[in-house]
Formats: sequence, structure tokens, C-alpha cells
Amino acid sequence: MVIKSAEFICSNTQISKLPPPVKPEYAFIGRSNVGKSSLINMLTGKKGLAKTSQTPGKTQLINHFLINDNWYIVDLPGYGYARVSKSKKEDWNKFIQTYLDKRESLQCVMVLIDSRLDPQKIDLEFCNWLGEKGLAFVLIFTKADKQSAVKTDQTVAKFKKALLTTFDEVPQCFITSSEEQLGRDEVLGFISQVNTGFEVPPYYDSPLARG
Repeated sequence: MVIKSAEFICSNTQISKLPPPVKPEYAFIGRSNVGKSSLINMLTGKKGLAKTSQTPGKTQLINHFLINDNWYIVDLPGYGYARVSKSKKEDWNKFIQTYLDKRESLQCVMVLIDSRLDPQKIDLEFCNWLGEKGLAFVLIFTKADKQSAVKTDQTVAKFKKALLTTFDEVPQCFITSSEEQLGRDEVLGFISQVNTGFEVPPYYDSPLARG
């Protein structure tokens, strides 16, 4: 897939104000500081599209980026935020879960995992929640340039083993590095393939509903 255009469309805290679900969407989510913004910028080839920050939990909204006028990257707030109140965290969690569970045009959840870390409880719990909801997801292991390929492979194997205690099979995995462009073609190729099977929800499949 060649990325010809990538533009920020909107930020929201209300599901009702999201764009009409007439284009396929891919939700990117992970623990705070997992490298989500850097990955989105690498995939789109547009530095600064998603705002990177040294402060965990900076993304507090659902951000929609329109790619090639055809599909959306959706940047979701990370889980495990630092320095936010319990009530704020609960509001965010409910907001994220409602989006993931109810969004008709969501094709796949791209779960970002830090390739340098052993399986983290919060990551496994989130994957299990997706499984319980029957939501399609893949695993994207980030920051592979920070260590040897052998170490990354070992981390991926450990995570797969941990998931197999609750899943019959492990979802597709991608190893990435935003610094080295590693995994870009593979992730975009996966999205391109899924896009071919997208169908507009019946209610929205009209010029009036499309806006």
C-alpha cells in the first residue's frame, strides 16, 4: 500500500460525534509510552501527524486520521495512564470500551506491545477483554531496534505462550521499529487486505447518510 495522503480529521470524547462509520477503521492502542504516536507517524510517512510526548497518557481523546481518503487510523488513549484521577481513568476506560465494542466500522484493534518487556498483566487482560467481546485484533510489537532480534523473538514467544493459556490460537503478530521503518510494509499490507472485505453498514450506505 502506498500512502498518498494522511490527515487529522477530529478528536472526540463522545461516541455520537465520531465520523459516520462508512470507511474501515483500525484502532491503535497500548500501554502508555509504548510508542504509538511514533508508529502511526512511521506508517503514514508523515512526521508529526500524531503528537509524540515524553509524558505517558498524553492522548486523552479518540483521534481520527483519514488515510488515502479511504480508511481511518484511530489513535486511542493508552491504558495504564500516569497521573490521572481514578474517576478520570474510569471515564476513559468506559469511553474506550464503548467505542471498541459498538463501532460498526472498526475492522481490527491493533494492540501495541513493547517488545523489550516480558508479558505485562495489563496487556494480557486487555487482550482477554477483546477476546471475550469477540473483537478482531492483532499484536504489534514496538521498539524492536532497541535490542537484538533474538531478544525480540524471545519476548514475542513469551507473550504468545501467555496468551495461549486463555486463547485457542494467537492472533497475527507484527514486529516493528519506528526508527528503522521495520514492519511498515507488513502492517500496511495487512490493512490493505482487510479493507478489500469492508462493507458499509446498511443504514449508512446511502448518499444522505454518508454526508
